[in-house]
Amino acid sequence: MIGKAWQSFVSETAAWGAHAVFLRLLLATLIGVAIGIDREFHNKGAGVKTHVLVCIGAAMAMIVSEYVLHQFPDARGDINRIGAQVISGVGFLGVGTILVTGKNEVRGLTTAAGLWACACIGLAAGIGFTEAALIGLFFVLLTFEGLNRLDRVIRRASKTFDVYVEFNEPSGVRELLRKLHSWDCTYENFEVIRGQDGRKGTAATFSVELSSMGRKSLFIESIGNLDFVTFADEI
Repeated sequence: MIGKAWQSFVSETAAWGAHAVFLRLLLATLIGVAIGIDREFHNKGAGVKTHVLVCIGAAMAMIVSEYVLHQFPDARGDINRIGAQVISGVGFLGVGTILVTGKNEVRGLTTAAGLWACACIGLAAGIGFTEAALIGLFFVLLTFEGLNRLDRVIRRASKTFDVYVEFNEPSGVRELLRKLHSWDCTYENFEVIRGQDGRKGTAATFSVELSSMGRKSLFIESIGNLDFVTFADEI
């Protein structure tokens, strides 16, 4: 039963038409979700939505290329050339949206991936492949709106995360390191940075891995309650 269903899915996905386009973008979405969940559980910079958007954009680029072959089989010139330049050239817009904050937090990855996916959907609209453009729009909006809840659940459940801490005195850095050594956790990438009040050495960022899930809020709260800490939060 499962084998027949799988064979049917594979054959329908490999076919051509609006139904096949929907299945291909659905498959790209599921692949992006699976990889993004793994990356987010391991506290990597790109999460679920970023991976899904990139996978959808790549799928849209191939779908548009196949549409060109079906619609213009006798074309003498390479009509995919301009589209290829759009796919690579729009990257400069994405780079402009990626920022590293004062807390060593990377922001804008999802926006950059969204711009790239939007460019790929624009190619479908520009070549006249209306069905693919609308189906692509559906999946991108689903990613932005529907996956927000999943993203929050994963972040709450993750046992690997980054922490930003501010101290009332520079000596608090040493005291925090002593606490971390005594607690049931492992940490890495401990970096002392300039605090929000401008005093050098009054803040730190580091990555933490707890022994089990569901303890993140309590861990951050415990750091915030230390006498030498003025502020602590996840980044």
